[in-house]
Amino acid sequence: MLDFYADWCVECKRMERNTFPEPGVQALISRLQLLQADVTANDATDQVLMKTFGIIGPPAILFFDRNGEEMKPYRLVGYFEPDAFSDHLQLVLASQ
Repeated sequence: MLDFYADWCVECKRMERNTFPEPGVQALISRLQLLQADVTANDATDQVLMKTFGIIGPPAILFFDRNGEEMKPYRLVGYFEPDAFSDHLQLVLASQ
């Protein structure tokens, strides 16, 4: 799971505060390898990284299979409530 995050991103902060700490979400997330791309600086490096993955800006969460290929149908953009995010994580995990 690759999470594009920025300090200035209001929806990122909401995910950090409301969604990620929920016990059900934590239980599912513990089954994934987590990476976070902090694009707070929005500098040239951040722009290249976002362009490489086709991300306009955070929040965006990408999922990859065991071979390192993005599972594009499972990409999330924007804020998700804990229940919706948990449901999505279950789909991702079931597809692997």
